[in-house]
Amino acid sequence: MSAGLWKCPLEEEYNYEYYVRVYAERKGLDLGLVGWVKNTSKGTVVGQVQGPRNLVNEMKVWLSKEGSPFCRISRADFKNERKIPKLELFGFSTRF
Repeated sequence: MSAGLWKCPLEEEYNYEYYVRVYAERKGLDLGLVGWVKNTSKGTVVGQVQGPRNLVNEMKVWLSKEGSPFCRISRADFKNERKIPKLELFGFSTRF
């Protein structure tokens, strides 16, 4: 896939959640991405990240392999990823 700006919806499932949203928001900000994360009623974290392709990929690797301290990632899905002409969000936040 080519460079440019990318949009990547996500959903993750953890066996033990330890401030997943807080650490995901911090990592997104550290990478200079925009997006959001939120807990769901089914025990997963959903969200969306947007930014340069290489940084979106770095975030995906972090979300699927590292995550927050002490969490055990059991599933990380990234679906409907696509190139976008401009960022659709501002900042990186936790939604409730």
